[in-house]
Amino acid sequence: MFVSLLTDATATGSSTQQLLTTILPIAALFLVFYFVLLRPEKKRKKEAEDMRNSLAVGDKITTIGGIMGTICSVKDDTITIETSIDKNKMVFAKWAVQTKEKKD
Repeated sequence: MFVSLLTDATATGSSTQQLLTTILPIAALFLVFYFVLLRPEKKRKKEAEDMRNSLAVGDKITTIGGIMGTICSVKDDTITIETSIDKNKMVFAKWAVQTKEKKD
C-alpha cells in the first residue's frame, strides 16, 4: 500500500514537472515577443499620433511622400501647407505627416 501511494505521488509530481517544462518556454517566448516587438511599436504609434495632434500653424513638416512645407491652416483631419516661395498651397490629411521640424 505504501508503495502504491509513493508511485502515485511521483507520477503526479512528474506530470506537473512535464507541464511546467512545456508551458514555461512558451510563456517566456510570448514575453520576449511582447517586449521586443509589440510594446515598442505601440509606443511609436502613440508618439506619432501625439505629434500629429500637436501640429500648429507655422510648423515646418515633411509628408510621407517627401513634400516639405510650412503649415498654413489646421482643421480636424486636414492641414494646408505652403510648399515654395511661390506660395503654392496643398491640402493633406493629418495622417500623411511623417515628421515635424523641432524648434530650438
